[in-house]
Amino acid sequence: MEVKLWNDKREREMYDNFAELFAIIKATEKLEKAYVRDIISPMEYETECQKLIAHFKTLSSTLKDTVPNIERFHDTYKMDCPTALNRLITSGVPATIEHRAAAAISATASAAIVAECVQNFITAMDSLKLNMVAVDQVHPLLSDLSASLNKLSILPNDFEGKTKMREWIVRLSKMGAADELTEQQARQLHFDLESSYNSFMAALPTAGT
Repeated sequence: MEVKLWNDKREREMYDNFAELFAIIKATEKLEKAYVRDIISPMEYETECQKLIAHFKTLSSTLKDTVPNIERFHDTYKMDCPTALNRLITSGVPATIEHRAAAAISATASAAIVAECVQNFITAMDSLKLNMVAVDQVHPLLSDLSASLNKLSILPNDFEGKTKMREWIVRLSKMGAADELTEQQARQLHFDLESSYNSFMAALPTAGT
């Protein structure tokens, strides 16, 4: 005996759409797992994922009245496809595009920190040239420089600029705010700053690396 799930053409179309939505979610889950396991190439993954996302957006828009909540649909049919839900609903773009966007943001942030370090190096060296040698003038400049160097992940903890700035900050912290560096101390600090600046520039990756 044949059991009909629908009573008219409209109901049949609804169930067909349910079946298609179910298939898209399942296919996306399989695709995500295949990508994570390196079973398919990033290019293949991205192409197929974009197709599934596009189909999903079109279908979910069509079903917005009958399926207002995709997560509930997913739970009702016990689909167990959390990765697919994240990709289709939360993210809305393939993982490869997410990774490229994250890399671009990271590169932009690093460039801003490099510029900050360069500015702090130059400010500190110029201040010494202008004979700004009081502790309360020098200490903040070296603290800013040290903080900006510590933000840059490409520099190791034992990087020359980091260690020398720490040493100078400790030395200055033992002096009074109105105390001034001697001519010899100022000269040594300028030398350390210049040496650290050159090492900093040499440590930066060149274009294409």
